[in-house]
Amino acid sequence: MADPTKRSEENGKEPTSSDDANLSARLKSLDARIDKASAQRSKTTESTARSKSDSNALGQAFRLSAEFVSGVVAGGIVGWLVDRLFGISPWGLIVCIILGFCAGMLNLLRAAGMLKGARYDEKR
Repeated sequence: MADPTKRSEENGKEPTSSDDANLSARLKSLDARIDKASAQRSKTTESTARSKSDSNALGQAFRLSAEFVSGVVAGGIVGWLVDRLFGISPWGLIVCIILGFCAGMLNLLRAAGMLKGARYDEKR
């Protein structure tokens, strides 16, 4: 049986000191590249790590979607009530849903800060 502690190449020769030196040089080179890659990886993972701003952005997205949807739903409910009270079946619902859409867009723009809120113009 072959001795497992002795290493030999495929052609049956025993390793020489130059082979060991080459192997050591390659190992050192590989170690240096691994260290460099892990340092770069730690920099990129720190910069892409989840921060508090991600949760703030998610909360802002839910708030903006709720502002819009609530306007449309409120318009639909008011339109349905107008249809039931006055018997003008589809028209009350259609008009109020359109008005609800417009109100939802206005609320969305105000909540996003793209549109200033209504101000009182004090002229004396």
